[in-house]
Amino acid sequence: MELLEKNEKLQDKASGSFEAKIERDDAIEPRDNMPEGYRKHLIRQMSQHAHSEVIGMQPEGNWITRAPSLRAKQILLAKIQDEGGHGLYLYSAAETLGISRDEMIAQLHSGKAKYSNIFNYPALTWADIGAIGWLVDGAAIVNQVSLQRTSYGPYSRAMVRICKEESFHQRQGYEIMAKMMSGTAAQREMAQDAMNRWWWPSLMMFGPHESESPRSGDAFKWKIKRSTNDELRQKFIDKTVQQAEVIGLKVPDDQLRWNEEKKSYDHGPINWDEFHSVINGNGPCNKQRMAHHKKVHAEGAWVREAAEAYRLKEEKLN
Repeated sequence: MELLEKNEKLQDKASGSFEAKIERDDAIEPRDNMPEGYRKHLIRQMSQHAHSEVIGMQPEGNWITRAPSLRAKQILLAKIQDEGGHGLYLYSAAETLGISRDEMIAQLHSGKAKYSNIFNYPALTWADIGAIGWLVDGAAIVNQVSLQRTSYGPYSRAMVRICKEESFHQRQGYEIMAKMMSGTAAQREMAQDAMNRWWWPSLMMFGPHESESPRSGDAFKWKIKRSTNDELRQKFIDKTVQQAEVIGLKVPDDQLRWNEEKKSYDHGPINWDEFHSVINGNGPCNKQRMAHHKKVHAEGAWVREAAEAYRLKEEKLN
């Protein structure tokens, strides 16, 4: 009996099947066999991630000409450039699954593909740029660190580089908030106002409970996902509350309490009706964000056409 079990284990180890690789925690690569459901799930998730990076450039780009100093402008420009690069990595990784970038953009423009709810809120003051960097990118880091262990190789590898750059973004945002909290009464009020407006949407970024998502089971089975939305959200809260206390910001949650038994914070209810409304196109800036993306995409068509013509010319010469 023991010999039979040993032989079965050896056969499983030698197997190159999708299930065996998932079981062994081996990375799934583009040419590997994979279930169609796995491929579609990844395309949906990775394209949504890429769209979020690119759309997320808009609220920050609006503040480039209004940054309070040359140093602040240089840092913001570098950050926005990074976000564009993240979109490029993710679109490229998704293309390894057999979908073109044109298809992904068409799905975004038609409304078939979504992007993160958080980017449909306006950046009203310079403090919002701090809140975006600290809270929004801070939440993204928590999620993306988990994705470094996702089962699809190109996605996992993209996350390694993205997380390194996102950590810079988080520090940039926290520095802005810390400076404002050490400034005038008006600056402190501005920072607290931004905190009040961005805190709850940042918690929504992790998504609702897994029980409300019919695809979660497959995501865990295929090891695309390693932690639940609630687990990731809790990590973000526990880390960020302490950071807020250091610089004197108040978390806008009257029910926030330290739970000694579980060694983490309890928090108040999240307004999931608002989340679903924003995701479905009814946020403050949904129409504005998409109209801008469509306009810039159309205006940049000549660049894509020129690059393709150059590629074809090089191909012909070689």
